[in-house]
Amino acid sequence: MWKTVRKMIANPFIITGEYISKDYFCDRDFETGVITSNILNGRNTVLISPRRMGKTGLISHVLNQDEIKNNYRSFTIDLYSTSSLAEMVMMLSKEIIQKNKSKGEKTLTSFIQVVKSLRPGAKIDPVSGELKFDLSLGEITQPSNSIEEIFDYLEQQEQPCIVAIDEFQQIADYPEKNALALLRTHIQKIKNTWFIFSGSNRRMMEKLFNSPSEPFYQSCCPLYLGVIDKEEYYNFASKHFANDGRTISKECFDLIYNTFEGHTWYVQRILNELYAQIKSSPITTDDVVYVLDYVTRLSARGFEEQFHSFSYNQKQLLIAIAKEGKANGITSMSFIKRHSLKSPSTVQSAAKALYDNEVITKEDDAYLIYNRLFALWIRKKYTTQQ
Repeated sequence: MWKTVRKMIANPFIITGEYISKDYFCDRDFETGVITSNILNGRNTVLISPRRMGKTGLISHVLNQDEIKNNYRSFTIDLYSTSSLAEMVMMLSKEIIQKNKSKGEKTLTSFIQVVKSLRPGAKIDPVSGELKFDLSLGEITQPSNSIEEIFDYLEQQEQPCIVAIDEFQQIADYPEKNALALLRTHIQKIKNTWFIFSGSNRRMMEKLFNSPSEPFYQSCCPLYLGVIDKEEYYNFASKHFANDGRTISKECFDLIYNTFEGHTWYVQRILNELYAQIKSSPITTDDVVYVLDYVTRLSARGFEEQFHSFSYNQKQLLIAIAKEGKANGITSMSFIKRHSLKSPSTVQSAAKALYDNEVITKEDDAYLIYNRLFALWIRKKYTTQQ
């Protein structure tokens, strides 16, 4: 199996978000076990993690476990770019049709028979004469009805189903204020479908699932996704370099891991570039420093333009946060004096604007720059830290 898959993969450090196989997936044994157990025992899961920590890959890994893959039908959608219930309906319906594509017209016909409100999406291909599903957003005129019908369709399937919904917190911003209550009502009724709700906005996800006033209150088993254990990650990286006749020391790996505090995508990005560029062995810390600088420089133009779009106070706050990595008490006088900022009110105003635009984020009580490479670029360009 390893040799067959390896021929298709030029670089074992995957950064596209695509799930290839367990050979290219690092650790997460505990989390995989928890979600798998939840599904097998009829429990829904809410998975919370910062973006680019690997939750999408984890869900794909779970759905590719033999005991899941062979016994369940799974559907996955990402709501990050959606802004209405109609868009969610379109995503979910297209995912169901796509996953059943191999079964041909029979599946589409059975879907349209149940999901009557989406019949306008069933069209005859003028070239082949075959029935196809080509739904436009304007054709979804009754999204509430469509959601109910889609759940009815899932209920009628011979195999139990799994629906994984990423960036679930987006629903809270939909103009349909009853969207969450509507979904909860239908989810309570359905007997053969289990759900994985994942999201990157911790504050909002916790509100949706922990607040007694919310429809999804205590409806799922919570799971928080943190960084991959450093030792496990090193063993994973070392194995893949060794498979190509190269070695990477623990010191080199620690430099990468510590630079990004173990944040999965950024660690993978540097390992990917190291694997592509450094063909000598052993890999040295100088090689790592070179690749860190190279990857940062690739984005420098965009970072420059982004940075200069901010106000003076926002720039100064970003520099201060980049210096500290994780900044606590940003409106305190000690933080303000340490970084020569103006006043608590100007810091608060700058932080709000940056947070609202997802330039900075918050973990527990600390602020940090969302894009870790952007933070690294700021630190290199505007501070004495390297």
